[in-house]
Amino acid sequence: MQITVLGAGRCVTGSKYLLEWKKFSALLDCGLFQGKKKMRRRNWEPLPNPAHTIDAVVLTHAHVDHSGYLPRLVRQGFSGPVYCTPPTAALLRVLLPDAAHIQEEEARYANKKGYSKHKPALPLFKVADARAALKMLEPVGFDQWRELHPGIRFKYNRQGHILGAAAVELESKVAGGQRKSVYFSGDVGRFGVPILKEPVSYPGSDVLFIETTYGNRIHDPRDPRTTLCQEVRAGLERGGIILIPAFAVDRTQEILYMLHELIVEEEIPEVPVYLDSPMGIQATALYTRARGEHDAEMRQFFSEQVNPIFGSNVSVTPKSRDSMKLNRLDGPAIIISASGMATGGRILHHLKLRLPYPQNTILFTGYQAAGTRGRRIIEGEEEVKIHGEWIPVRAHVARVSGLSAHADADELMLWLSRREKEPEQVVLIHGEERAQEAFAERIKDEFGWDSVIPEIGDTIRV
Repeated sequence: MQITVLGAGRCVTGSKYLLEWKKFSALLDCGLFQGKKKMRRRNWEPLPNPAHTIDAVVLTHAHVDHSGYLPRLVRQGFSGPVYCTPPTAALLRVLLPDAAHIQEEEARYANKKGYSKHKPALPLFKVADARAALKMLEPVGFDQWRELHPGIRFKYNRQGHILGAAAVELESKVAGGQRKSVYFSGDVGRFGVPILKEPVSYPGSDVLFIETTYGNRIHDPRDPRTTLCQEVRAGLERGGIILIPAFAVDRTQEILYMLHELIVEEEIPEVPVYLDSPMGIQATALYTRARGEHDAEMRQFFSEQVNPIFGSNVSVTPKSRDSMKLNRLDGPAIIISASGMATGGRILHHLKLRLPYPQNTILFTGYQAAGTRGRRIIEGEEEVKIHGEWIPVRAHVARVSGLSAHADADELMLWLSRREKEPEQVVLIHGEERAQEAFAERIKDEFGWDSVIPEIGDTIRV
């Protein structure tokens, strides 16, 4: 058995791992590259193995950097199956068509405005490709062994990162008749955060692939509600629009949850909130319905007939014409829109309109990857390019720390510490190089584990 890193090697995007046996191959995750143009170009490059020769895909969760390449894979000839948890399947039915729609719209807009270097600009994949990919989904529940191929089976363990997120525990026969276990962490979630159940700790395995997004960092220990409260109050006093770029899945729901708490506790007034993200609207509905994934506090809210992520002050704008009406909106008000790193989606139109005016607030609530527009705004650039135009940054820019859906370095160590078996091989993935090197040193010091940090294209033999 060999595992080739096709994405998220010394970077935090494009998660894709090609698992190969003599007569069978599968992809573990199938994500899009995001961030810098150099990374995004990789989405257009062919895979080392033709898509029609890949026998299956196993997804850890629905984030597009783990699942968004699926329509492109189908477009190239992949015919399934695609395994995922039931909540992940539900989210993918929202996320993949939305991602395809954004691809088509951005290509159309680029052609209309003429700012693309490509004539014509083309989408990476189309809505039809996304719909074809959805037909290949085969949901598998948590804690259930599923045969992938004779001699190979896998199981999903709850990971808490977003709705439906899982680690993949894989067992395979190898040379000599032995069985080897390989554990793919996916994205490790947080402990003690609202809405979803906590991650299942690492049980141990022969080989461990672990994400290291926050391998050298600790989340701000302060309650993020405090910063959110302060920035919302200050934004309301300025009288402008508080614009919150937020990931449509999990971050949007967490922000809505905290705003609800602040209003109930009379820390902030009952300010109008507009959820301007078709994907975010649908994801919020899915989070509401996924009662089996709710933590105890969330279940208590619903037992009292209270929906803490969809309060009476929240309005939704599913249609483009509804979103366009927000251009005429005067403050004070809050607009929550995707994408969280300002790399695409409706948030770009809002930023284009609101960034030049100092009465407005741009409030980031998550990690901003290197090369993204969000990172450039946070780092203080005086102007950013949106839809081919340079837009001045005069709005108040702030960030709420501690809201990441990723475990930080201490939480990763906690997640690892409850194991019942020591890994023989440790592979660090899904992290920027400095974070990975720091985490490699830490697990060596505390656990005595040697680890490897592969480049994209490297192969690990089991």
